[in-house]
Amino acid sequence: MKNIHQTAVVEDGAIIGEDCVIEAYAYVSKDTVLGDNVTVKQGARVLGKTKIGDNSRIFSYAIVGDIPQDISYQAQSDTGVIIGKNATIREFCTINSGTHKGDGLTKIGDNAFIMAYCHIAHDCILGNDIILANNATLAGHVEIGDFAVVGGLTPIHQFVKIGESCMIAGASALSQDVVPFCLAEGNRAYIRSLNLVGIRRRFDKEQVESLVSAYRFLFNQGISIKEQSEILLSKTKDKNVKKMCEFILNTKRGIPLAKGRD
Repeated sequence: MKNIHQTAVVEDGAIIGEDCVIEAYAYVSKDTVLGDNVTVKQGARVLGKTKIGDNSRIFSYAIVGDIPQDISYQAQSDTGVIIGKNATIREFCTINSGTHKGDGLTKIGDNAFIMAYCHIAHDCILGNDIILANNATLAGHVEIGDFAVVGGLTPIHQFVKIGESCMIAGASALSQDVVPFCLAEGNRAYIRSLNLVGIRRRFDKEQVESLVSAYRFLFNQGISIKEQSEILLSKTKDKNVKKMCEFILNTKRGIPLAKGRD
């Protein structure tokens, strides 16, 4: 059963799952695929080759799947947006299509909670259980790991990578990569501490203690953080500590450290 308001526009060719609700003046384009129990609220627009997973909600005046804000972009038929299950996309969010500069897709995992006025640019890749607070803005090609949180009014520079379970504080401005399980804050943002609130929600006491020890070793020494990462990676068997070390060793934009560290 589908509940489509008489003033909504659903183009021929759109695939609409069971128990979907498309409210007044909403627009769903011909290449869209909506899973089961998806709600597209009043005035929202779902465009292009956009696929939205089951039990997701697109709130009023959000625009998902429109072309990117990229002056070199040319119309491309095989680009689009993929959003997982149980997503909440609040009012006036904009989520742009991917481009051939990436793999053609902007991707968001399951259980995303994207608050009002957020912007997710072309070719961004977001993991599962992501939270973006109001007016968070992601430039193109940003990657965010599972369980990460970005505070309100925070811009993220293009190509930045944010590791899993990170917290980026509100009203920060981030231009470098943030190591998994860490908290970054400031303008420009730098890593202040572990995201203890986040990791305590996910891991047991022993795992948290292992991350605390790793953080102290990596961030509170006198030598290069990459050298510290190489040393720790050669010794640890903890998979989360390995993620921290490998992230540091593979960064391309650098790690935002407090002044006096390298």
